[in-house]
Amino acid sequence: MPSITDSKCVLVIGSTGGIGRALALAILDLPSKPTVIVCGRRKERLDELIASHGVSGRLKSVTLDVLAERNALQTSIQEIVNAYPDLDAVLFSSGIQRAFDFTKPETVDLDGRSLTLLPMTHSPCWFRPALECELATNYTSIVKMITFFLPHLIKLGEQGRPTFLYTVSSGLSIVPAAGIADYCATKAAIHSLSISLAVQLKEKNVHVVEIIPPLVESELHDFEGTTQRLSNFWIPLEEYTKVTVEGLVRGDPYVPAGRVVDEHMKFEEGKLELAEKMYAQFKAMTQT
Repeated sequence: MPSITDSKCVLVIGSTGGIGRALALAILDLPSKPTVIVCGRRKERLDELIASHGVSGRLKSVTLDVLAERNALQTSIQEIVNAYPDLDAVLFSSGIQRAFDFTKPETVDLDGRSLTLLPMTHSPCWFRPALECELATNYTSIVKMITFFLPHLIKLGEQGRPTFLYTVSSGLSIVPAAGIADYCATKAAIHSLSISLAVQLKEKNVHVVEIIPPLVESELHDFEGTTQRLSNFWIPLEEYTKVTVEGLVRGDPYVPAGRVVDEHMKFEEGKLELAEKMYAQFKAMTQT
């Protein structure tokens, strides 16, 4: 399978912090010297990245709100493709995490009660119910963006140039943490989608790679005040980034790390191959 080293231009969506930022900078440092486009909602973070790491001229930035209205999002993505016609890889790293206690269903935010807890300066979901915001950020926005990027990537793929979609799920898509049930469900959706897209798009020379992190050092947990406690359990970001980039360079179809390696082997081994067989059967039935 082709790998990240074959990419000439990589867009990292959600690269203003955490895993996305670290992976963007690690990809920038690859010997293959790709152009890397950092992308996110917080322009000041993007400007800082360019100022501190843009000396090579290969680091670019694009401001994008993944929760923009559908037509606006599609227009923004088309503008990115027009500006960077060499774009051949997109990594989706944007995400949020919320805790919901379903033993107290009246506290589950289905109608925007958490408005005051989600100021516009912190979250693009400040006007949405928290559960809906998490679903939109972690799953539905990614499905939309993939759909909007695919015509360009398929066209390049059909011209003989391998292209890539890098999704970021979570070890919690395999074994969920009940306290953050909705987050785990959104990541399970990304996990399932990644397998299906990998099977469907293989013949189009579009390669889908699922990045499956364990608990990693990140500001993702700052909002709920759990950073200090979780710091006793997470993998340092630098260590995680090294392991993950090694998997991307090898061209692995999925890239687990830490404890997720064993969990993936135990519960997921062979699933991609089985999905390929099922898809072949599906096509045979629908074509008769």
